[in-house]
Amino acid sequence: QVHLVESGGGLVRAGDSLRLACAPSGRTFTNYIMGWSRQAPGKGREWIAAIPWSDDNPYYEDSVKGRFFISIDKAQNMVYLQMNSLKVEDTALYTCGARSLGTDSDYWGQGTQVTVSS
Repeated sequence: QVHLVESGGGLVRAGDSLRLACAPSGRTFTNYIMGWSRQAPGKGREWIAAIPWSDDNPYYEDSVKGRFFISIDKAQNMVYLQMNSLKVEDTALYTCGARSLGTDSDYWGQGTQVTVSS
């Protein structure tokens, strides 16, 4: 059973930085893509950053490219999302995700709220 627990959300001001953390457990993730999605009020969920566990080739959605950075600490078994130069429009529920490359199944955590004020 894949279990993903996020932390690090909060209320910040525009221009601030925040780092989200995800603690995955339940299996070995070497054959997974790890990532972060977000869902703003009234909108659908969108993947904004992803990286294969066994590779260093990240993907970023255009709106966060150059501001957000995803990383995996394999020693600590943690996935991070460093968010810089936050904007009001970054306000959303951020959720850690894991996609199995073998089955294409997606797993999600409960999410952590990020609110950016002007």
